[in-house]
Amino acid sequence: MEMRLTSHDDDGAARSYGAYPHFNMNTRPVIDDSAGPISLSAAFNHDASCFSVGLDTGFCVFNSDPCELRVSRDFNAGIGVTEMLGRYNFLALVGGGRKPKYSQNKVVIWDDAKQKAVITLDFSTAVLRVRLSKSRIIVILQNSVHVYAFSSPPSKLSVFETADNPLGLCCLSSKLLAFPGRSNGQVQLVEMDSGNVTIIPAHSTPLRAMDLSPDGQLLATASEQGTLVRVFSTSNCVRIAELRRGVDPAFIFSISISPSSTMLAVTSDKSTLHIFDLPPKPSSTARQTPWSPSSRSASPAASPADDASATNQKWGFLSKLPLLPRVFSDIYSFTSAHFEIGDDYQGGNGSLGYLPALGSLGVRPHKGLIGWVDEQTILVIGAGRDGRWERFKIAEDQEGKRGVRRNGWKRYLGG
Repeated sequence: MEMRLTSHDDDGAARSYGAYPHFNMNTRPVIDDSAGPISLSAAFNHDASCFSVGLDTGFCVFNSDPCELRVSRDFNAGIGVTEMLGRYNFLALVGGGRKPKYSQNKVVIWDDAKQKAVITLDFSTAVLRVRLSKSRIIVILQNSVHVYAFSSPPSKLSVFETADNPLGLCCLSSKLLAFPGRSNGQVQLVEMDSGNVTIIPAHSTPLRAMDLSPDGQLLATASEQGTLVRVFSTSNCVRIAELRRGVDPAFIFSISISPSSTMLAVTSDKSTLHIFDLPPKPSSTARQTPWSPSSRSASPAASPADDASATNQKWGFLSKLPLLPRVFSDIYSFTSAHFEIGDDYQGGNGSLGYLPALGSLGVRPHKGLIGWVDEQTILVIGAGRDGRWERFKIAEDQEGKRGVRRNGWKRYLGG
C-alpha cells in the first residue's frame, strides 16, 4: 500500500508531505540553545523537493525550497545515512556518529507514519549508502551492491561486485541502476527489469562522482582526477560529451543533471559550482558530427551567438590551432559561482576528529550536494557542524549572457 510521509497535529489530523508542502507542524526543534546537533550526512530525495539529514541525535527532513523543517526525530543517538523514498513515509537509516542508533552494518527501513522500524537488513561490513524506489532497496557496501525487493520480508534479487567504492556511489532511475564496475573507472549499468548488465569504461582512474538524468537517458561521471566530466548515452553507452571543470585536480563533491537534461552542475573542493550545457538527447540514428556548444539549437535561453565561443570555448581562437594541447579546445562551463564548504571540511583523504570511522574508512561530512528545483534554480547543501543550504539562480543579463548568482542561504540547523 502506498503511503505519504505523514505527521499528526495536536488535533490528530494527518498531514501529508505531498498534499501540504508548506504546513506548520508541531515537531521538536532541530537545535537547542546550548549545543546544537552535528549533521553527519545529507541527501536529496528523487526530485530534490525535500532533503533528509542524519544527525548525531537522530534525523530530520526539510522542504527544499524554501528551506523549512518538516519532521524531526530525536533518538538521542546517531544516524549516519538517511535516504528518502520520494515524498513518502519510508526512509532508510544507518547508524553513525559517536553513539550510533543502529549498527553501521545494518539497514533499517523506518516507517515514519508508525514511527518504527519495519524492515531490517544485516551485512558483514559497513553500509555506505542506500537507494530506494517503490519496488527496490539498493544497499551499497565497500565492494558490492545488493538489490532487494521492497517487500516484507525483503527478498534478495541480485548482488554485484564492485571495485573499491568508499563513497558508496550508486545512481537509480526508474529503469536503470548505475554503480562502479569491478575495475577502476568502469561503470556497471543494470537494467532493472531484465537484469542485463553493460560495462562502460568511463575513466582510467577510480570514480568519484556520477549521476543519471531524471529520465535515465544520460549518465555523467567524474574520476578522482576531478578535471573532466564525461557524459554517456545509456541507450548505446556512447560518450556524447566531455566537459572540463578545470586544469588542476580536484575532489568532485557532486554531479547533477538538470530536470530537462539540458544542463549539468558540478561542485568540488575548490568551493566552486560550475554549470555546463549538455548536447541534445541522442536520436535513434547515429550522429554524423560531434557535438559542441556552438551547435546547440536556438532557444530563448541560449542562442547560437550566446556564450559558446566566449565562455564554453574558453580559449577563443586558440582552440582552433591544431598543435596546441587539448585543454585549449575542451568545453568549459558557461558560468560558475562560489559556494560555502564550511570550516569543518578537510581536503584530501583526512577525516574529521569528531566523526568516527565508518568501518575502516575515514568519514567526512557530505559537502556541495546539488539538487535542481527547476531549470533556473539550483540548491547546494552540506553536512557538518556548519550545515548550510544555498540557493542559486540562472538568469540572463542585459546582453543576453547567462550567469548564475546566489540569492539565498541559511544554516538549516538553526545556527
